[in-house]
Amino acid sequence: MVPRYVFFTKGVGIHREKLASFELALRDAAIERYNLVRVSSIFPPGCRIITRQRGKELLRPGQIVFCVLAEAATNEPGRLTAASIGLAAPGDGEQYGYLSEHHSFGETDEKAGELAEDLAATMLATTLGLEFDPESAYDERKEIYRMSRKIVRSQNITQSARCDKHGRWTTCLAAAVFVGHTPVQIA
Repeated sequence: MVPRYVFFTKGVGIHREKLASFELALRDAAIERYNLVRVSSIFPPGCRIITRQRGKELLRPGQIVFCVLAEAATNEPGRLTAASIGLAAPGDGEQYGYLSEHHSFGETDEKAGELAEDLAATMLATTLGLEFDPESAYDERKEIYRMSRKIVRSQNITQSARCDKHGRWTTCLAAAVFVGHTPVQIA
């Protein structure tokens, strides 16, 4: 099975119980009605990015749905938490790309998102044999990736939240949800 489409979503949930805060985050992300199966982080060749709304139209409640999911939770008052998915798509549509999951504490949306995007782009760059200094800033490496035309798209979706003063569980999640699987032909 190879997904034809992917959509990105994020959510946050707050509740006195950890499991309930996770459920509320799923609801906020509009993916609570599916049986989610976490998979690793390959962006399939030829996979198209669609909107969350279009993705939901293609899915049915109770359906088993594959996704790359990042999740972070805390009940420490005032603690900032974040969950992010990064994407790096290759210029060659026949080549696979990478998705990365990043979950952290103390990072803003911007910082966590950039880190997730950097992780995905670095994994793809090393697969494609691009030469770069891994110690250089991501902005510098991003320019090298783009100039090579081997990595044409990188992006992230990130959710962060600060735990309230009462210490209720705060769960952040971000997901890349796969849709429209087609069987692989075996020769």
